[in-house]
Order: sequence, then C-alpha cells, then structure tokens
Amino acid sequence: MSKETRFALKHTVPVLVGYLFLGIAFGLMLQNAGYHFLWALLISTVVYAGSMQFVLLSMLIAGVDPATAAAMTLSVNSRHFFYGLSCIDIFRNMGKRAGYMIFSLTDETFALLATVKIPDQLDRKKTIFRIALFNHLYWILGSVTGAIGGDVLTLNLTGIDFAMTALFVVLFMEQIISAPGKRRIPAVIGLGSGIVMLILLGPDRFILPSLVLAVGLLIVTRPVIQKTRKEPAAR
Repeated sequence: MSKETRFALKHTVPVLVGYLFLGIAFGLMLQNAGYHFLWALLISTVVYAGSMQFVLLSMLIAGVDPATAAAMTLSVNSRHFFYGLSCIDIFRNMGKRAGYMIFSLTDETFALLATVKIPDQLDRKKTIFRIALFNHLYWILGSVTGAIGGDVLTLNLTGIDFAMTALFVVLFMEQIISAPGKRRIPAVIGLGSGIVMLILLGPDRFILPSLVLAVGLLIVTRPVIQKTRKEPAAR
C-alpha cells in the first residue's frame, strides 16, 4: 500500500462512518420501493449526489418527468458551484483525473481538500484523487449493502446523519486552531454568514444565501486576506 493510499484512508475514516450508514439508509429505502440492488449500484456510481439521491428516490416513486428532476437537482446541489470555484486551481493541475474530481466533489470531499495538509513527501495529485475516490467507494458500499440487506437488516439509523455534522465541526475547529490571528478571517466570515442567514431564513433555506453572502464578503475583504497570507506566521 502506497503512502498516498494510507494517508487518504486515514483521513477519510470519518467520511466512511457517515457514508456507510447513510448509504445503507438509501439502499434500504430503494429496496423497499421495489428496486433491485443493481439500481443502488448504478445510482450511487453515476449520480453520487448524497441528499439528492433521497430526493431522486421520491421522484422515481412519484414518476416525475426528467425536466423537473433536472431542475430539482440543480436547485438542491447549486452550492457545489461555490465549492468548484475554490477548487479550480486544484482541478486544473489534475490532468486526466480532473473530470472525475469535478464529478466527485461532495460536501465532505471538499471539506477534506480544504483542510487536510498533505505532507511534501507525498504525491499531491495521487493523494487528492484517492481521497475523492475512497469517499465515492464508501457511498457505493453503503448503498449497495443496504439494498442487498433489505429486510434482513434491522439497524436503527436514527441520528446517524449527525456523523457528517460532527465531521464538519471538527474540520472547522482544526482550521481555526491552525490559522493564527487575522488568517482566520475566511473561517469567521463563513461561520458568521451561516449564522445570520440561519436566523433570518430558517434551517430549510439558509445554505445557498449564506454561501452568496460569504462569497460577497470574501470578495470585499480580499485585500486584507491576501495581506495576511503574505505576513509571516507568528511563532
């Protein structure tokens, strides 16, 4: 096993825990709706959209037309536009892997790419690719397991989705701790934007507006942020 593989496996374990159980929940729902486990494999491999897959299941059951499904998908996953913008430089240097990296950019993968520090002795491209690939495989494994298990599995999955929330909290705290002084400005802006929009719009509609607000504030404060990055870190 290469060093890049070991590093990627180590840092994607929290995603494995969350994706495995959430994927099982999706697979169980798909099986209960009368779909073969091969559908779980196909959807999780080709769609790979997390929460959108649960929405897709309800649309399949309701017989929603493709145009409506496409519009709903664009709406639910519109936040990925913002993730993608911040990853342009990363993907540009990935060569033939760039297409897959764009496709496999989920919330959790983005969080890891934005926070995990890859040692200089590791091949950065290989490590980044493995992080994205392993997360994808975890989701496929969970959904197929749930679909195959069907009625045999009697797991209580209530609250397991909090594993993803816990992961984001840990990554955010690591970013705050590792960034000294004014270098914490982007993280503070992101947190503040989310809190403000959560209060104003509620938990069901705050994500996209908070991202728009955060991007706007980051653009305004860009000169200050760039200046802090050029300053030597305090010892």
